[in-house]
Amino acid sequence: MNPPPPGCLVLLLAGASGSGKSTLVSRLRDRHPEVAVVQLDDFYREGTDPGLPAWGGIVDWDDPGSWDAAAAHLSLQALCTTGRSEVPVYDIPTSSRTGSHPVELGPGGLVVAEGLFAPELVGRLRSSGLLLDAVHLRSRPPVTFVRRLARDLAGHRKPPLTLLRRGLALARREPALLRRWASLGTRPVTKAEVEELVAAHLARTLA
Repeated sequence: MNPPPPGCLVLLLAGASGSGKSTLVSRLRDRHPEVAVVQLDDFYREGTDPGLPAWGGIVDWDDPGSWDAAAAHLSLQALCTTGRSEVPVYDIPTSSRTGSHPVELGPGGLVVAEGLFAPELVGRLRSSGLLLDAVHLRSRPPVTFVRRLARDLAGHRKPPLTLLRRGLALARREPALLRRWASLGTRPVTKAEVEELVAAHLARTLA
């Protein structure tokens, strides 16, 4: 493994569930294989954790308390300082970690960290000097509701009634969520703007 390039930076990418984050990241991987991608959803806490927040009699997986921000931050730090990090693999249907996999830094020194809770890391990464930018995808609640429900039903993530109740609640909470992310330091962008940001950064670092 080659030593990490100097000046490694992290792009934090958030978006409402169903906003198209995963599709965008997949496209970025295809176009820029030198970019390291960390799926922040893999840092969810185990479903057996007694401290998990609850909503409507079930675990509230959209509450930041259901997620391990400290572990995610340490993993990103390791990736930027050593060039490699062991990232957990999380199985959403069973709410459990099933293993881990290595993520290695590419020659461009860019990490895209994508997930619902990416804004929770803005302050930590800024203090560490590792933050390139923090953005969240623009979205419309009715659109994300339909996309999210179709995705979750197809993936058998949870029982259908639970998914429907959760989806309606998330649609109502989405505007407030976007405002909270902005208060934490993210800015709203389109998918095209994210692609332009990544391409411009790599053009500078790989020139």
